[in-house]
Amino acid sequence: MKRTLVYTALSFAVLAGCNAGSNKTSEGLALAPVDEKDTVAIVNGQRISRQALDYVKAEIARGNPNARINIPEDKLVEELINRELLKQEAIRNQLPKQADVATRIRYTQRLVLSQADVQDYFKKHPITEEQIKAEYDQLVGSMKQSEFKARHILVKTREEAEDIIKKLDSGGDFAKLAEKYSVGPSAKSGGDLGWFTPQKMVQPFSEAVMALENGQYTKEPVKTQFGWHVILREDSREKTPPPYERVKPQVEQMLKRKLIQQHIEELKQKADIKLMTASGADQAGIAASAQPAPAQEKAE
Repeated sequence: MKRTLVYTALSFAVLAGCNAGSNKTSEGLALAPVDEKDTVAIVNGQRISRQALDYVKAEIARGNPNARINIPEDKLVEELINRELLKQEAIRNQLPKQADVATRIRYTQRLVLSQADVQDYFKKHPITEEQIKAEYDQLVGSMKQSEFKARHILVKTREEAEDIIKKLDSGGDFAKLAEKYSVGPSAKSGGDLGWFTPQKMVQPFSEAVMALENGQYTKEPVKTQFGWHVILREDSREKTPPPYERVKPQVEQMLKRKLIQQHIEELKQKADIKLMTASGADQAGIAASAQPAPAQEKAE
């Protein structure tokens, strides 16, 4: 019973174009004919290719990554024949002329051909090891930055902060003063903020930390939207980037996305594109709202 259900499910899992024997798409696009030696079946004169059979197997594997399904090849061919019969019946009944069916066909055609163009682009413009390394160096270069380990005491007024600085000047213990006076969540850990990059903190706070030497505390209170801070910079280090071999696959994918986006932008420059769903002003507003806002992270 389970095997029968799997066969039946294939009718819904296989892409519409995988087993097509016609040399024309819904919009009259000429397709390469199926070679006779590559044919696994002929239905009313329409050839079904072995490549379509491979697509079926790949589709099953994607749909069941954890399952071990070993379906006999003749059953897979039978499913392709069934789909070809249904397709031919749909054409006889002029179903491609129905608006919803035509839309789905165009969508599938657009998807398949766009993917084919991406594959063709990288065949003609293969990515080299040098390009990947250059992209890695650029990404790592942007990652090269200092990390800081610091403590702080957050109070509500400047006067309170100045008084704490006087206590520190007199030999007071920073952690103990933080536990006693700080109103921030880190008070219970002596004001410890752990390791962070400057981008993780609000600007006045990060600027004050970077201006200090290790072991120094601020001699003037630092004001942010959260209150007044007294900051102790305990340590600093260079952030270590991940090794090239470990992140090479991710870097290559990022590079591919960037190159394809450049390819699309070049096509747009040559294309005549008219937006019919919104005014130019609306589109500009959408584009502006789509831009990510600068990251703002609290000191606490």
